[in-house]
Amino acid sequence: MVKATYGHGTHNDFVLVFDESDELKFSQEQIKRICDRKTGVGSDGFIKIVKKEGSWFMDYSNADGTQAEMCGNGIRVMARYLTDRKHQMSGIYAINTRDGKKFLAVPEQGDISVNMGQVSQIPGEIIVEVNSNKYRGFNINVGNPHAVVFTDDLTLIGDLKSAPIVLPTDQYLDGVNVEFVQFLDNGEIMMRVHERGVGETQSCGTGTCAVAFAASIEKNKKLPSKWIINPPGGQLIVEIDAHSNATLTGPAELVRDIELDKYL
Repeated sequence: MVKATYGHGTHNDFVLVFDESDELKFSQEQIKRICDRKTGVGSDGFIKIVKKEGSWFMDYSNADGTQAEMCGNGIRVMARYLTDRKHQMSGIYAINTRDGKKFLAVPEQGDISVNMGQVSQIPGEIIVEVNSNKYRGFNINVGNPHAVVFTDDLTLIGDLKSAPIVLPTDQYLDGVNVEFVQFLDNGEIMMRVHERGVGETQSCGTGTCAVAFAASIEKNKKLPSKWIINPPGGQLIVEIDAHSNATLTGPAELVRDIELDKYL
């Protein structure tokens, strides 16, 4: 019997499997079936929690079964699992990812903060085409690729059922996460996101960090900067320090335990 847990961070949701000794193997097709919202559990991503060389490691896959470097909401949900299930004491600790080691501040209850590392802009303008509209954007790296564009009206983006076209195409040979951003009068940000390998999601942790960095550039705001960002699934806070390192703070919730045998 393969046991798992379903959880989410601002409704960016995940299936987590605790496999400390790294004994369980999941194929791309199995992960795709598990994450399928019609016939499976239904989630944006799949996290296998393992321990490598004495350190926790987040083995993360997108909903289509492809591996990804990092997930800001997913790593907070993983941390909530480790602390709530008594595998790791609360406090500050590290989780390794394909984008390197990330340090988290994990209280017994409440929001979790994660140092996401350095955010950078890759030179060169990009163009995003969606719903018959074109937008200029920023090519932002948060350990994974993001195309961030700004609009005065998020409703013009459309339903995002298809992946936006991002030009030049040779910038993102393995796909790209695309964020659409609208500044609010109160200084906060609204955003929508289409994640590679998933589709539109309710939230994206690395995406909010990319948005915060791009917003600082767009508004000519000196670092350090702090942004309150509102994806559809809830509110997240991103702080960018003077060295362009991003810290993401937000909720993480475990919803229920499940069995995966029928999807394997």
